[in-house]
Amino acid sequence: MAPDGYPGAGQVEKPSGLANAVSLRDKLGAFAGTAAAILVLDLFTKYLVQRTLLITESIPVFGDFFRLTYIHNPGAAFGLHLGPYSRFIFLGLAFIALAVLIVMYRHTTADDRLRLFAIGAIAGGALGNVIDRLRSAHGVVDFLDFGIGSLRWPVFNIADTAVTIGAVLLLASLWAEDQRRDRDKSREN
Repeated sequence: MAPDGYPGAGQVEKPSGLANAVSLRDKLGAFAGTAAAILVLDLFTKYLVQRTLLITESIPVFGDFFRLTYIHNPGAAFGLHLGPYSRFIFLGLAFIALAVLIVMYRHTTADDRLRLFAIGAIAGGALGNVIDRLRSAHGVVDFLDFGIGSLRWPVFNIADTAVTIGAVLLLASLWAEDQRRDRDKSREN
């Protein structure tokens, strides 16, 4: 009981409509803010690479371990290539993935920041690579090159990094949700 005898007296309660609007704004901000930041960073770094390096040029950053190498990747992440229609196949898959991400976003609560960040990172990365595929038949601009000598990881970009990190975080979020559900079920029994 509140000091004056009434439950909740002295507390200012937001109207439910306003609380929902703030919650939706926060939810959209977490998702769209992450996606936009990834997209801008990805497009900006690709622009810089295209303006400063020649195609296939490689510049050592940390010796042979990390280099900036400008290439076009007509396939998917890690050099996956499906022949002459790779561009269109991967565009189609990216649009399907974006549709799935939108559905996931709609079913994610505003307080699940990890999942909203993960979905935003995947969406921002996917959009960055979609833009590359739409604007050039050559494929996606890749430039991050790690390895030692001839043992090199396939060249990638910021978008690929965001998609990978986002996917790991999304799996962690889904796993945590399953753990909570299992705990709740065991408490009910």
